Amino acid sequence: MSDVTSFDPVFRKDARILVLGSMPGIASLTAAQYYAHPRNLFWPLLSQAADQTLPTSYDARLALLMESGVALWDVLRACEREGSLDARIVRSSEQPNDFAWLFAQLPCLERICFNGQKAADSFRRHVQSSGVLDLSRYELRTLPSTSPANASVALERKRTLWMDALSL
Repeated sequence: MSDVTSFDPVFRKDARILVLGSMPGIASLTAAQYYAHPRNLFWPLLSQAADQTLPTSYDARLALLMESGVALWDVLRACEREGSLDARIVRSSEQPNDFAWLFAQLPCLERICFNGQKAADSFRRHVQSSGVLDLSRYELRTLPSTSPANASVALERKRTLWMDALSL
């Protein structure tokens, strides 16, 4: 097992949508970039939702994200996992990020989108069930993972769900 640690959040204070993954995969951790695997659909879907050409540089992708009113983070701050698959995360090792802090930074936040079922489940277990935060003002949406490992949902279905979720 390997100890893995997430990245800092990417946001502007005026973000209205927050996309939460579970934990970056090996390609992302190696590149120190969110959604760095070349077959991950996150950046192509975001650029389509923004009606923009897919930027090639990571900095331009982050700029597009923030210009689109989208913030990005992971539910987990740290965990033990072998490989990249969410299914390999050791549940007892999960350490959530500080969402009280993040939500205080995002006064315009309206919607929280989970990039896959694992992110939604971990958020529910570590954040929602604690009752510490009032989440009633946010719309919560669980979306199909953009990971290339998620082949159970057709590309067009993913596109439709993500396009709707990234628009306010």
